[in-house]
Formats: sequence, C-alpha cells, structure tokens
Amino acid sequence: MISVLLVGKGNVATHLYEAFLKVNDVKVTQINSRDLNVFPQADVAIIAVSDDAIAAVSSKITTNFVVHTSGSVAINNLKNSSRKGVFYMLQTFSKDKKVDFHEVPFCLEAENETDYKLLETLAKSIGKKIYSINSEQRKTLHVAAVFVNNFTNHMYKIGNDICKENNVPFEILQPLIKETASKIEYLSPEKAQTGPAIRNDKKTIKNHLDLLNTNQQKIYKIITKSIKNGN
Repeated sequence: MISVLLVGKGNVATHLYEAFLKVNDVKVTQINSRDLNVFPQADVAIIAVSDDAIAAVSSKITTNFVVHTSGSVAINNLKNSSRKGVFYMLQTFSKDKKVDFHEVPFCLEAENETDYKLLETLAKSIGKKIYSINSEQRKTLHVAAVFVNNFTNHMYKIGNDICKENNVPFEILQPLIKETASKIEYLSPEKAQTGPAIRNDKKTIKNHLDLLNTNQQKIYKIITKSIKNGN
C-alpha cells in the first residue's frame, strides 16, 4: 500500500485524486495548499498547485518525499528539506472533461532509484505510458506542448471567430481538425503539411489575407513564412 498526500484542489489534483481513489493499493488524502499547518504523513506528497506556488508550498511540507506535477519547474525548485521528485503528466486537464490516464504520458524524475520506482509504481497504477524525463528535457517538452496544444487551440479560436463573423458553422471544420491530428500518428508533421503556404500558392494567400482583419493578417503572415522556410 502506497500512501499519497495530494496537495491542491485544481484540475490536475482533482483528476489525480479521483483516479487514485479507484486503486486498491493506493491510499490518497487530498488537502488544500492553504491547510498545510496540519496534514498527515505519507510515503509521498504530490504538489499539484500553480508553478509560482510550488517553492512556498513545498517548504512547508515535512513528508520525506515530495514531488510536483509541473512541466516547466525544475526538480530543485522544490524547497522541502528531504527527497525530491517530479510526477508530471503531459496532458491538458479541464475540470468537466474526463481523463483517460491510460493515454496520458507520465514523465517521472527522482533523485534516487528507490524513489523513482515508487513514482513508477504509482503511475502504473493508473496509467501505462511511463517515461524517465529529467528537468531539462521536461522544459523542452513543455514548450513543445505549448505549440501543439495551447497555440493550436488559439488557432481554433481564430477559425471559430472567422466562422462566426461570416455566419458559417464552426462544426464544419471539426472533421478536418480530427483528421489533421490523427494523420501525425503515421506521418511526420513535416510530411503531413498541406495548404497554400507549402505550395507557395501566392494567389490563394493574397485572397486569404484580404478576408482577414489586421491582427489575423499578422498571424497568417508569420505562420505562412514559417511553413515556407520549414522552421
């Protein structure tokens, strides 16, 4: 039996707590980070709070093994006086959207092999995609994730704005979005690239720019140039 103290009440903490509750070999206790004056001891404390709060929260925890769940914060940003680690799940979490942890990559880091094995056992209790990733690797993964997730979602938002402005249902684009995402499971993103920029179709590019507002034009030009240059 592994005892877990889960610190936090946000999206990541909520989904983790619900997942661990279903595991017989894991005993999980969840508290708010504001309640750190009194908290139970555990085999591992998992901090699932905002990046800016990790140092302060971790400094108050007396559990012997403390980990955080951030993609952009290094292991040494933990300020507890004992052992440190990272239990990072590379996925986007929304409160009302169920998460299939079997599809979530777990990126683990610890200061010694015993602690790593504990994190690995925890991850395998709810998931199956386990990776040993150090702090520098995790930083690069996190910025890559911003491009493929946050920036891509902003493109969806712009596409939705264009549709609304022209009374076109955004749902018409959803099969295209799904096909683009599924295509890179068997093609590299470079080989999967289509559209006027990769073809250098200047006439179509000009027609598109004429339809866009000033801010949309700036983004369109930057992305088009990047595609043309292959970077």
